[in-house]
Amino acid sequence: MSMEAFLHNLHYDTDKTKPPDTVVDWEDRPLAYKLYRGLPVVPLSPEVVLTLEGVEAPAKPNLRGVGDFLWYVFGLTQLCQSVSAFNSTEQTMGMMQSNRRFVPSGGALYPNELYVYLKVEDLPAGMYHYDVAHHRLVLLREGNYDSYLTCAIGNRCDVSSCFGTVFVSTMFWKNFFKYNNFAYRLQGLDAGALIGQLLEVAKRFGFTTGVCFQFLDQAVNHLLGISEQEESVYAVIPLSVESRISWFGNSDGSDNRVRMVSATELCRELALIKHSHYVRSRRVKEFPMLIKMNEASRLDFLPPITEIGKGLANWDEREEAEKQEKQEGQVVKLPQVSRLSYDLALVSRKRFSPDKDFLLAKVSQVQLAILLQEATASFLYRNDLDGPTGKPEPRVALYGCLYNVEGIPDGAYFYDSEAHALRRLRHGDQRLSLHQAMSSDNINIFQVPLCLHVAGDRNQRREALGYRGYRIQQMEAGMLVQRLLLAASAIGMGGHPLLGFNAQLCDDIYSMTSQGITSLIQIPVGPYRHCPRLEGGLHG
Repeated sequence: MSMEAFLHNLHYDTDKTKPPDTVVDWEDRPLAYKLYRGLPVVPLSPEVVLTLEGVEAPAKPNLRGVGDFLWYVFGLTQLCQSVSAFNSTEQTMGMMQSNRRFVPSGGALYPNELYVYLKVEDLPAGMYHYDVAHHRLVLLREGNYDSYLTCAIGNRCDVSSCFGTVFVSTMFWKNFFKYNNFAYRLQGLDAGALIGQLLEVAKRFGFTTGVCFQFLDQAVNHLLGISEQEESVYAVIPLSVESRISWFGNSDGSDNRVRMVSATELCRELALIKHSHYVRSRRVKEFPMLIKMNEASRLDFLPPITEIGKGLANWDEREEAEKQEKQEGQVVKLPQVSRLSYDLALVSRKRFSPDKDFLLAKVSQVQLAILLQEATASFLYRNDLDGPTGKPEPRVALYGCLYNVEGIPDGAYFYDSEAHALRRLRHGDQRLSLHQAMSSDNINIFQVPLCLHVAGDRNQRREALGYRGYRIQQMEAGMLVQRLLLAASAIGMGGHPLLGFNAQLCDDIYSMTSQGITSLIQIPVGPYRHCPRLEGGLHG
């Protein structure tokens, strides 16, 4: 199968992403976390801070602060037992048990892993894996790797001024075992949700951050000692407490302090390391398309940093359409509201993904305004795609089908974050069309007042980013989704990210195809009832 056909099927013909006779072997499922064997470990304090309000930025980060930071980003937070949906064929009800984290994951499989390069007090400098199961660090490679890492990310920031760097990786098998090739789409979205949470937690701890999407993959994976046949890093995120650190300055290699090297050359500077780890599965199947896509997305040389260009396709045409719509009265100005101020710890604990638990209730304009403004305003972040200067335009945007919102006619809308206004694209109740676009009945769309869609460029900016553009687009969509879920939780609502929908039918609702954009993920949002479940917090 060609890579173009593969990406098309991931989005528009998902039935072709796995064989029709696929049977999931749940008895041989992998663990939701990676376990290293026989390596030095550093325990982290289980007594994490229970609130993130008023946390003071440390002058010098320490091990205790790093542990709290990692736990709020990706730690095990709750043990949850709930009753599964009634099975009409077996006339039975089952009990489901899961270990929850503060970020959502498709099927709660958590294909991502966190690694950190740390230079803090009370800890040898080096590369570590965050052992989620035991809330501890596992030492993979000791030493100072500032120079190596600076080259690996193309001198995109002053690594020597950072106390740490986080690496977000994906282990292919961890959700391939259930979703087959469709896992490739999920892995980028899951990584994005994780990055979104990480950036929000970093703000509360007073850390400055920047996200590197473009780096020498082979060199970074070599540094961590992971095999690209089973795992690969998707994003590199330096952390600093210095406000004046230089981020993403454009370097063409003319500065003799900057070494522009290939991934192969850089790998020769470090010895190869191989560590034993445990995944539980006894029969790991092959996933050649995931490896093929990962290899096609790999960067062996780093180009100078340049702006990727306009945000969404046909932006000028969209602005002209907005002028026309204003004349026709199709623009709904939303109430001016202040940015939300909330305790991220509390809101993260409250975040819930309702299934059939949505309650149809009227949503006020103020609630909608807060939700949309907070999600998009908090999404702004420093990265290596926007260039060193200028105000970036978003590469993903929010659309939504609204029903029973106070003072706003039912219909399909585009949210213009600059104008803080809704542009109506289609009149009337769209819930029947949305219901017909669903591939499963796990959510009753007729009970949902807000059905939002994150949209992006139909060709994933492939002309500028190649096949790497697809996974970057999925990550940015996941980052926006996490901000949306946090904002929904802060105003007492729930949101449930979904990929089980017909993207073309949803594109047609908003007339997206002619604009060169498409729906990337669907998020029903609204009030909900609490389902019967038993929860216990996993913290000190």
